[in-house]
Amino acid sequence: MSVVASRVNAVAARIKREDVEAVRAAARIEQIVGERVALKPAGAGAMKGLCPFHDERTPSFNVRPQLGLWHCFGCDAGGDTIDFLMKADSLSFAEAVEYLAGRTGIQLRYEELAGGGPGRGTGEGPARGRLIEANRLAAEYFVDQLAGPDARPGRDFLRARGFDRVAADHFGVGWAPQGWDGLLRHLRGKAFTEAELMASGLVSQGQRGVYDRFRGRLMWPIRDLTGAVVGFGARRLLEDDPGPKYLNTPETTLYRKSTVLYGVDLAKKAIAKSRRVVVVEGYTDVMAMHLAGVEEAVATCGTAFGADHIRVVRRLLGDQASPSAGVMLSDGVAVGGKVVFTFDGDAAGQKAAMRAFAEDQHFYAQTFVAVAPGGKDPCELWQERGEQALVDLVAKAEPMFKFAIKTALGTVDLDTVEGRVMGLRLAAPMVAGIRDVAMRGDYTRLLAGWVGLDEGEVRRAVRAARSGAGRPSPARRGAPPEDEPPPPPEDQPGPGPMRPAARRPALSRTQSPQDQVVHTEHQVMSAVLQYPGLVP
Repeated sequence: MSVVASRVNAVAARIKREDVEAVRAAARIEQIVGERVALKPAGAGAMKGLCPFHDERTPSFNVRPQLGLWHCFGCDAGGDTIDFLMKADSLSFAEAVEYLAGRTGIQLRYEELAGGGPGRGTGEGPARGRLIEANRLAAEYFVDQLAGPDARPGRDFLRARGFDRVAADHFGVGWAPQGWDGLLRHLRGKAFTEAELMASGLVSQGQRGVYDRFRGRLMWPIRDLTGAVVGFGARRLLEDDPGPKYLNTPETTLYRKSTVLYGVDLAKKAIAKSRRVVVVEGYTDVMAMHLAGVEEAVATCGTAFGADHIRVVRRLLGDQASPSAGVMLSDGVAVGGKVVFTFDGDAAGQKAAMRAFAEDQHFYAQTFVAVAPGGKDPCELWQERGEQALVDLVAKAEPMFKFAIKTALGTVDLDTVEGRVMGLRLAAPMVAGIRDVAMRGDYTRLLAGWVGLDEGEVRRAVRAARSGAGRPSPARRGAPPEDEPPPPPEDQPGPGPMRPAARRPALSRTQSPQDQVVHTEHQVMSAVLQYPGLVP
């Protein structure tokens, strides 16, 4: 508990309990649920409709507005308004409360955990709601500016890539004018202070004073799972612009590039329905994918796909760390879902694919790689070959392990003995890292054919690589470990750097709630419920 406490305390603050209760009381469940479910009166003050969480023809989903509760008699799911949003929109507890607070006009207060630093809304800066409102108004301002004469380079860029005004409006694409402080003056007129705008990342401080961060650029709003604008991505189009090709909002209390995914607000419903996520590399790639009908597409924002992104994707997929995840099939689809990475066919794309492969073991979902022919990105492929080309690209994606192994083998000359041996040395640890025993066996046989060596020799190399890597993690897709010794007794040290934790005596049921240990654990568990992504 102390390890979890230190990690949570370091980065998160807890919403005050009375504010959570105020949000619960103020949010009208029939309105929130009614935006996603067609409800009809069912008598005795209840309402009913078709459950959004499982397929059904006869309504079994019930809402009781007077109690603020919902329940489905078909799948046995239920709870209050916060629970509904968490399940329907793949939100964390804190995100759901913050979304409802914004809907109901309640200003949330945050309190520190024991030993932790200040968090959102604790007095160290502008309130979260003010920053969200500033970003929302900025997004509207940029959209309005796209129609002006100054924005012709932006309109030409979109038109050249096949996006009309309807598409631009759908994705909220806008234009930041070239002036020094156009947005600054606009938001000052909306009663925002320079401190608030600095905290939002919309303006910067220079020697000549405060000025707009984004100037003379095409703008994409970056939204969170609730649809709130938390930042922007801006593309350079003007020749006299000395800045980078893409400029993003700096790190703020709203925007953390390691966790945000462009297009996730538009993709989340399709992801929940198909249990598939398609990860692309750019904003226009997301637009092209969605317009082609691949509405599960999202993109990272100025950084490689990493561990924090994985937590977001797993939450969207319901990719739970359980023995059954990703191994049991339902109508041919893995329970853990599918994650498809699309990369350019150039060297940079292959490098990005290998970085994604390094993170593969964090998924219980099955991972795939799709590389467009001719080194084209999805937007270029869409322009040249149409919508079906993108649908086929995703449908024909090959397994991540196969792609990664063949990429590694492509760096050696397999026509020589030395090359085949080197290829085996490169690929054997990759095959050894596959935690699904059945898949590991299949890839061992495939590897023998790819490198042209005896299968027994390859199998020994894989087994040696596996034993040399230390004790592996539990089987990834429900399969038991292969050739692994039983774990040591708890009073003996384990074989790797991890050691079994000593057993702690259980707390007495009669122990006082005021006891410091109980109090600390209560705080930590409250934080874990609000920020589950912070706990491995």
